[in-house]
Amino acid sequence: MLPRLKGLVPWEKFRSDLEVIYDHERKSNAGRRPFDVVMMFKILILQSLYNLSDDEMEYQIMDRLSFMRFLDMALDSRVPDAKTIWLFRSKLEEHKLIRKLFDKFNAFLAESGFVAKKGQIVDATIVRVPTQRNTRDENKAIKEGNPPVENWSEAKKRQKDTDARWVQKNGKNYYGYKNHVEADVKYKIIRDYKVTDASVYDSNVFEELLDESNTSRDVYADSGIVQRRARRT
Repeated sequence: MLPRLKGLVPWEKFRSDLEVIYDHERKSNAGRRPFDVVMMFKILILQSLYNLSDDEMEYQIMDRLSFMRFLDMALDSRVPDAKTIWLFRSKLEEHKLIRKLFDKFNAFLAESGFVAKKGQIVDATIVRVPTQRNTRDENKAIKEGNPPVENWSEAKKRQKDTDARWVQKNGKNYYGYKNHVEADVKYKIIRDYKVTDASVYDSNVFEELLDESNTSRDVYADSGIVQRRARRT
């Protein structure tokens, strides 16, 4: 699948959108040259296709020749580490490019014949972030939607994540977000997504993610979600 995907998608058409995130860095030649933006974007595509964390992605690039070929990398090429991948994604979010790039990529897939087929897979993955060290009063204010940012220094503001929330799964507590995705069964390509804090129930965004254009009405998901949908249809 990767060779076909590599050849069908006109990757260079994403470059003008992607290069915006490095504009400010071009004013100086100091430091190591940043990784090619198109290659970094292709790394994010691989992550979504194979559901890999940043650390797993770093390892798999070095371990899989198929990944290296997809990324146009040689055996001795410098490989982005997990922090670099995370930082690139953060820059895309900062410039509000994620949804724009996602929709553009899916449009190219549709034009190339990758139409959603054979049903849908709806799932959610917990994305953990560093636990915040807040006082009891700060946690209360954050939970009520009024983080006390006026009392924080600029350095403290940069370290705080006031949107993440706690969730319990299989008896363990996690702090962070949930990435809710909908993929088609045939190609396993993500067709839609929504990011929420970790406390949001999967069923709350289930209906929103369903793709009515899929060639099959079969839905593969957590049994609780499917039953809830059955009661509403």
